[in-house]
Amino acid sequence: MKKYIFILLAVVSLVFSSCDDYLDKPSLTTMNDANYWTNENNLRLFANGFYTNYFVGYNSGFTVDYAPLRGYYFADDFATSGKQINFETQAPESRYPTTTNQELAEWLVTYAGPTWNFSWVRKSNLFLERIEAMKDKQITTSVYQHWSAVARFFRGFEYSRLVSVFGDVPYFDKVIGDSELDLMFKDRDSRTVVMDKVYDDFAYVLDNMRLSDGNAQYLNKYIAAGFISRFMLFEGTWQKYHLNNTEKAKKYLDLAVKAADLVMKSGKYSFTSDFRSLFGSQDLANNKEVILYRAYDAAVSPAVTHAIASYSNLYESQSTAPNLKLAKSFVCTDGKPYKLSDVANADKLDIKNMVATRDPRFEATFWDAPKKESGTLLYACKFIDREGVKQYPGPYTPMYGSSTNTNDAPVMRLAEVVLNWIEAKAELATMGGGAVVQADIDASINAIRSRPLDATAIAKGIKKTAALSLASLPDDPDRDSDVPALIWEIRRERRMEFVFEHTRLMDIKRWKKIDYMKNTDPDNLLGLWINFQTEFPEFLVASKKDKLKVKKTDGTVVTYDGTNGADMVGYYVPENVSNRDAFTDRVYLAPVGNTQISEYKIKGYTLTQTPGW
Repeated sequence: MKKYIFILLAVVSLVFSSCDDYLDKPSLTTMNDANYWTNENNLRLFANGFYTNYFVGYNSGFTVDYAPLRGYYFADDFATSGKQINFETQAPESRYPTTTNQELAEWLVTYAGPTWNFSWVRKSNLFLERIEAMKDKQITTSVYQHWSAVARFFRGFEYSRLVSVFGDVPYFDKVIGDSELDLMFKDRDSRTVVMDKVYDDFAYVLDNMRLSDGNAQYLNKYIAAGFISRFMLFEGTWQKYHLNNTEKAKKYLDLAVKAADLVMKSGKYSFTSDFRSLFGSQDLANNKEVILYRAYDAAVSPAVTHAIASYSNLYESQSTAPNLKLAKSFVCTDGKPYKLSDVANADKLDIKNMVATRDPRFEATFWDAPKKESGTLLYACKFIDREGVKQYPGPYTPMYGSSTNTNDAPVMRLAEVVLNWIEAKAELATMGGGAVVQADIDASINAIRSRPLDATAIAKGIKKTAALSLASLPDDPDRDSDVPALIWEIRRERRMEFVFEHTRLMDIKRWKKIDYMKNTDPDNLLGLWINFQTEFPEFLVASKKDKLKVKKTDGTVVTYDGTNGADMVGYYVPENVSNRDAFTDRVYLAPVGNTQISEYKIKGYTLTQTPGW
């Protein structure tokens, strides 16, 4: 039986109960706030309660908040039939979670982050205050340092997410009492003030958290450093591109580099896994690329399972699916974008040819033939192992069907750390920092490209991608003119690496590139090149008359009329596809709810609305 990453099978919920009747004696068996905080083991138990909120993995059951594929589908990498998903157009009535359990990991899909909810901040502050009270009494100095680092890590984690969604937010560094209305109803602090506090928390974490807490999947300094590199890269680049604050950008990016360095120089992690095994494996315990994972097990009670593999099994639909623009971004095996490549047939953009000519992650991410289950006919099978897709069209065994999937989920992996590291270094170099050298590229991008291939990929003739060389850096003709060639290639590497994971929307937001979502590039609303008569004749049927369309290279659109099957050759046009409604830069940040503003006003205070809303 697999060991569950979070040790407990459900979120630890500590109910500190008290007796209403003064004649009742204190319970000798029920933990309460007065008798709980007595030893380190109880601190660990309380900390476990944060795990499923922050280390979501593939989530559980059919719940998909913060889960890849079914959670992260709102970005310029994807298209859907019909009208594209819109940004919100007005402030909501309420921006607070609507569930009865306010500690669930609820989130906003089009912002890839949490609702206006500070309960997890309060939980971190409570944890810190209880640890402080135990110092030099129930726990030693070293124990105090580690657990206060744990609490500060989770507080910094939550504030990083809140700031990414809302920008300015009220900062709380203590548990607020019911009578402290001036604090409870304080207005928003500037994001820079908040993120300076987060910086202090993260710096403390790197200085005080243990390298190991006895179990590889307990929070430790390496796991924390991976997340710190993520959040500090986000804020550093936001400060550069949105606020033109070079001083703060350098500060945060320096910490991103320091955190990533800690992981990379530890000697504990390496690129020894093929790409597909990172996501479809039934056991990630021995995968040296995975820094933190969430384990799933159907044999425990209650069962811990998910549904993400099911949505990758070729049978379940993917209405929001990869577009032509994403596919074009994959480099060819010579390491060059297809317009510069010397690889034979690099410019032939059908699925079969792209599998053969592109970086191996293309083959490991997508099915190698058109699938009607995909909105663009390009189907992502990244989050299931090779055996799972062999069961198509079913019946599926539980590990590949319904909500009973048991493949482990990587939560933090080395590839993200090294790509955070190289991007932070490249950005610092544009602000007077040291230049990126070839050894940096070799330790990051080229280390990723050197991953082993699995047997299936080798049997297909898939080849590893050539190393990236600073001496012959590709100058992609499609590069944005305001982005240096090196940073463009680093961004491309992220795009290939993290399809349907947590990064793309957050990346284009921090780079101030949300205009990519305006779909002014027609490739955003197209699928790959397809000859329907030879590749996918099942669409040449009466029900597709006047619906099936392809777009030629000259821009001409051909519609299937029931007799012109031979002419149905071109880029697939998803049925009834149309662009999303117009939007402005205000969508970089989410508005707060009118109810929350009213609640402040009723108490005599002001909650400022997000700019533009």
